[in-house]
Amino acid sequence: MRPVERIGLGLLHRLDPERAHGLALRALRLGLAPQPGPVTGPRLRTDLAGLALPNPVGLAAGFDKNAEALGPLCRAGFGFVEVGAVTPRPQEGNLRPRLFRLTEDRGVINRFGFNNEGMEAVALRLARRPKAGIIGLNLGANKDSADRAGDFARVLAYCGAHLDFATVNVSSPNTERLRDLQGAEALSALLAGVMAARDAQAWPIPVFLKIAPDLSDAELAEIADVARESGLSGIIATNTTLDRDGLQSPQRDQAGGLSGAPLFEKSTRVLARLSKLTEGKLPLIGVGGVGSAEDAYAKIRAGASAVQLYSALVYKGLSLVGDIARGLDALLARDGFANVADAVGSKREDWL
Repeated sequence: MRPVERIGLGLLHRLDPERAHGLALRALRLGLAPQPGPVTGPRLRTDLAGLALPNPVGLAAGFDKNAEALGPLCRAGFGFVEVGAVTPRPQEGNLRPRLFRLTEDRGVINRFGFNNEGMEAVALRLARRPKAGIIGLNLGANKDSADRAGDFARVLAYCGAHLDFATVNVSSPNTERLRDLQGAEALSALLAGVMAARDAQAWPIPVFLKIAPDLSDAELAEIADVARESGLSGIIATNTTLDRDGLQSPQRDQAGGLSGAPLFEKSTRVLARLSKLTEGKLPLIGVGGVGSAEDAYAKIRAGASAVQLYSALVYKGLSLVGDIARGLDALLARDGFANVADAVGSKREDWL
């Protein structure tokens, strides 16, 4: 981390977390954050469900909910960028405060509730997206919708022409009863609508499903079956958790989803179980607690073809992205792997 970045983070941490996040996005748009361009090389280049990634380190949804900083983010070193979640209609989300730093735990709790400007505003920005870069959209449902399952398909139909991939998000804990859509019957019906909207596009982009870490083995097995049957391109494991075990921060009892370092072990075990259930045949993206090259490497060796991060940026800054990619390249070289794909799942059994 550069001294100026360290100073900037220190100043941001003196502010309310949501205000600080808004200022960080503004700094990105003004070009005041690291923009080294894609970090890549022969070992780092990888294929994810047909997407040719320069490196396997992606930005998770939630950082740029409204696609306001697409250009700077595509130049920040990420191999791919996911924005959103976006719903058909704009919505305010839950009341503030709704974002909390757990500094002692290197974690974050949020209860945003899909606050966003709606698909029409976001589609206008996506239409002006940079040509370079791989950009996806996290699809959401309005809290007061009469047809939440249909909302996901509506957002994809409206924005799909400007995307490289899309993610169905039924795993946020901050919209009442949203996680109920992870059940096999409800999920199958929802995905049928999404895949029909995808197939109606001029170019059928990959569609991923983002799941919660708080699922039983039986529920994971059901999701793996539905994923195979629905034609999904892959699964993102995982979203935030409701678990609070082992936390030290005074903010630990805030309602919402927990992300960051405390989620790493739990999400990685879910990832490994999914890898075994799908016999390594369905691409997986590992999310939850990635804050170093070693963390990213562990996710890959547990079964992930790529990883995403977000919360670690709160504590380590945007330069972390390039540090992880370069460190991952060194780790692959150290262990004799010619590329990321060769390392995927090579230590899966350690997490089962």
